[in-house]
Amino acid sequence: MWEVAPSYRLLMSHTAHPIHRPWADQVRPRVMAAGLDRGWLSELIPPVGYVPDFLNPAPAGAAPAPTGEWDAVLASHADRVRQDLDHLARHQGRLGPRLRTLHADPRSRLAKVTQEIETYWELALAPYWARIRAVLDADIFHRARTVAEHGAGRLFNDLHTSVSWNDNTLQLARRKRDLPRESAGAGLLLIPSAFTGPGLRTRMRPPDPPQLAYPARGVGTLWEKRPVTGTCVLTPVLGRSRTLLLTELETPASTTELAHRTGLSPAGVSQYLTALRNAGLVSAHRAGRSVLYARTAAAETLLTAASA
Repeated sequence: MWEVAPSYRLLMSHTAHPIHRPWADQVRPRVMAAGLDRGWLSELIPPVGYVPDFLNPAPAGAAPAPTGEWDAVLASHADRVRQDLDHLARHQGRLGPRLRTLHADPRSRLAKVTQEIETYWELALAPYWARIRAVLDADIFHRARTVAEHGAGRLFNDLHTSVSWNDNTLQLARRKRDLPRESAGAGLLLIPSAFTGPGLRTRMRPPDPPQLAYPARGVGTLWEKRPVTGTCVLTPVLGRSRTLLLTELETPASTTELAHRTGLSPAGVSQYLTALRNAGLVSAHRAGRSVLYARTAAAETLLTAASA
């Protein structure tokens, strides 16, 4: 969920982002066609400022499933939802018409919110998640190694320019209020993010542990083209057409797009994609009337091994 709000905000800004522009150019037309620019998310995620805390529940583990995240949002306590919406109203001046109905009846309206979040996920993030997840996992691995080799002080002092660890105290620059341990909730949850931008984002809602989202290392290379070499060694294993389709899925695409690019028949492309999906090398994501296919993490590993 920490990727949903900042990525949606970026899309709705219609700016040419220096890093995420390739992703935004592909995703924005699909999001607009689905009407997500004028739905629940458009009122819950304003162009700047506060985003309701209930949209970022404490994750159940290191890699929560999307459905678990939706369930956590859906299970938000009605009083907490109203408190967050009141806070949003103070920031924005008022609530939009949808959010006024959410404030009046959180239990029934949250289902509509989570349905829209799931639609956004399928259109904007799920087809790219293997690539995004690789960057996040690499960041976590780097931070864990830093702690093991140099201790928590090095971790925090290298995390972000506005974070420092001095005299057994974690300090966040420009934070308006102190965060005493007694009222903060147990622990501290660090969350690398691909879309959070150059700054830090925090969520402080006891009894949940404080959450600190920071820009992940390596985000600058997230959408760079990655030439695939060595596919000749995969052809005897997968076949020429299946190998060709995997290399073409540098960016998610529909059956029609892949047929146009490769010269294969749409029926043939569909057959090969089904085989690749059954083997766990391709994932499928509904986008309106069409289906987008994307390489999975297993496919990325396979292509990297072949290139090496």
